[in-house]
Amino acid sequence: MPLSNSKDLKLAVLIDADNVPYSNVKGMMEEIAKLGTPTTKRIYADWTKPNANGWKGVLLEHAITPIQQYSYTVGKNSSDSALIIDAMDLLYSGKLDGFCIVSSDSDFTRLAIRLRESGMKVIGIGEKKTPNSFIVACDRFIYIEVLDGAIQKKKTKVAADVKKPVEKPAEKALHKVDKQTIELIEDTITDIEDDDGWAFLGDVGNLIVKKKPEFDPRNYGYSKLTPMLKSLTEIFEIDERESDKKGIKHVYVRLKFN
Repeated sequence: MPLSNSKDLKLAVLIDADNVPYSNVKGMMEEIAKLGTPTTKRIYADWTKPNANGWKGVLLEHAITPIQQYSYTVGKNSSDSALIIDAMDLLYSGKLDGFCIVSSDSDFTRLAIRLRESGMKVIGIGEKKTPNSFIVACDRFIYIEVLDGAIQKKKTKVAADVKKPVEKPAEKALHKVDKQTIELIEDTITDIEDDDGWAFLGDVGNLIVKKKPEFDPRNYGYSKLTPMLKSLTEIFEIDERESDKKGIKHVYVRLKFN
């Protein structure tokens, strides 16, 4: 779900290189482009270390400015401090609408809160191991694992002689989408439904993200919210209505028991 008026958002993209494999940067930058216009792109690391090899081509391809931060003390991350200082400088420049902080580190929780207090949109991108404190401090949080080109863990092959029980499509969807998420969607529909129980799906998606910043249909194997809810036919009813624009339909959803 894109943020409202996302096309007009001028974003500063600040990347903690210690928390992002360079092979994932392409998909990450493509995702950010859907959310706004990245006017500032900086990445922080000690580029003298051997593990910084491989970044050069990626940074040139995406016009990301590397910021050098020497590690003077073992166990301390000087890149965190540099990123935070730059974020505050950019905030006071008055030229931005929001920030995209790429990290799985909870040290940026207070920064995200401070930026939002100043009226900035804050988008977080990180791995699924990211602490919840940082996730909920953002307006929206996207897991790197669901982005195009993300490194996926190899799945263990199931023995050929092991037969899987046959499941109906609706049952497969119910197993994939956890009960807590289904209840979140149900409650959100109830919050904004009309007298007949229908809610505009765009509004449902925006409100879900406000309640749970890390919500993303891709986390459950679906490209968008519409096919995700269509798969849950035992719970939700979908109505696609014609709009004033040719070829564009407005999608509404309601609970089946209404």
